[in-house]
Amino acid sequence: MKRLTREWVAKAEADFQAANVLRGTKPPLHDALCFHCQQATEKYLKALLEETGIRIPRTHNLDDLLALLSPHFPGLRKLRRGLIFLTDFAVDTRYPGETANKRQSGSALRWAGKARTAVRQQLGLKS
Repeated sequence: MKRLTREWVAKAEADFQAANVLRGTKPPLHDALCFHCQQATEKYLKALLEETGIRIPRTHNLDDLLALLSPHFPGLRKLRRGLIFLTDFAVDTRYPGETANKRQSGSALRWAGKARTAVRQQLGLKS
């Protein structure tokens, strides 16, 4: 595995771990949890782009990243609905006017976990 791929994976793992820690906070921090789920997923997809040798675009749109990866990893297409869902948490909930709720944070964590498992499998890493 490329050195830079490992760095992307390490950053993704840190965001995924942060999301899991935030799951148990009182009061709930749904916005932050959802943001870290989106960030973990974005970084995992970018790790796979790096390892494949595809130029990594500056975007938070997970569906756009999936479009670049799909020709090489068609099995990732099953994540599309979740990636579209997670994309909204990259920016929207970080500012006034949008707030995530408990249901959304639970879904965000599940989708991030599915993306994590799929990408780690493609990279030959343990889940």
